[in-house]
Amino acid sequence: MFGAPGSGKGTQGKALGAIPNFFHCACGDVFRNLHADSPLGKIFVDYSSRGQLVPDEQTIELWQQFIETSEQVGRFNPDQDVLVLDGIPRNTAQATMLRDTLDVIAIFYLTSTDQEILVRRMQRRAIKENRLDDAHLDVIRERLKLYEKETKPVLKFYGRKLVHRINTDATPVATLSKILRQVVKLCP
Repeated sequence: MFGAPGSGKGTQGKALGAIPNFFHCACGDVFRNLHADSPLGKIFVDYSSRGQLVPDEQTIELWQQFIETSEQVGRFNPDQDVLVLDGIPRNTAQATMLRDTLDVIAIFYLTSTDQEILVRRMQRRAIKENRLDDAHLDVIRERLKLYEKETKPVLKFYGRKLVHRINTDATPVATLSKILRQVVKLCP
């Protein structure tokens, strides 16, 4: 799942993750589930409260630990399950670091025609999900700028052939329907 903050990556990733043999990994959720007083938790709070990305090495390390733990406890079987990534890789450096680890078969690029829709979604989820990284308008604007500068270039890294552009201005169910039509073509 790929797109700006508030584009629906988490919502759609969770829906896909509920399908048998699909495993959803939301890197932001992995970070938010850290204890705030742990070394990595402190790093996450520091960066996310300013709308910035956690450094690449810590992000990849945490992601790898999460995937390994998920395999060990039987939640994720890489030989059978489709891994639905959400929030990683966040920049071309991370994509390069994961080049030999991931076999990317598709990128669902979730888009919106109006940035204010994204802002309103983030403000709503700040309240509903107690997400500090979405609580302040200045932080939201910084996250959207950072997305344009750091994250959007990941699309070029993987190439146009893998990218499936999905407009998310409609309801989550309508968006999921568009995604599922593409998934059926990719995973018959």
